[in-house]
Amino acid sequence: MSEDRILIARIGAAHGVRGEVRVKPFGDDPLSFCDYGPLETADGKRRLVVKSARLQKAMVVTRFEGVDDRNTAEALNGLDLYIPRDALPELDDEDEFYHTDLLGLEAVSPDGETLGKIVALPDFGAGTLVEIRPNGAPSFYVPFTREAVPEIDLAGGKVTVVVPESTGEEADQDGRERPEDDAAG
Repeated sequence: MSEDRILIARIGAAHGVRGEVRVKPFGDDPLSFCDYGPLETADGKRRLVVKSARLQKAMVVTRFEGVDDRNTAEALNGLDLYIPRDALPELDDEDEFYHTDLLGLEAVSPDGETLGKIVALPDFGAGTLVEIRPNGAPSFYVPFTREAVPEIDLAGGKVTVVVPESTGEEADQDGRERPEDDAAG
């Protein structure tokens, strides 16, 4: 995958019988993927041009040129859509950046201790998280807030991360939380 292309949307299931599909956009503005001209598939072999798009809940119902029936639309399910990196607008503020620029950066504690690499910035519905994968250990998440991520140094290739302290709750071997021992025994 070339670094000069950015994943901007993913095609989902067909919608109706006239060739429309559901599209999950990855930008702040759900309809912005329509503004960049032809969208390319991951292998670069196919280019899709948006003919129409409308917002419907968390998805965008989209019709692409040349996709006129349900069978053709179903064949698009799961395709990732990319745009050239240089098609993205320049960012005005030094505190603005694209999530893709953070992937692969080193996460360090405020003391400079390496915590791991940033591997994803998912949003499961309660806000964006930073997924950090330590070398040889399972990943962990921190909220993508100024308190938890106070400094981003793109030029230096690192992000300062304040790992929240434990809640003090202990877990059994099977991972279930166990209540604090009470004084009565």
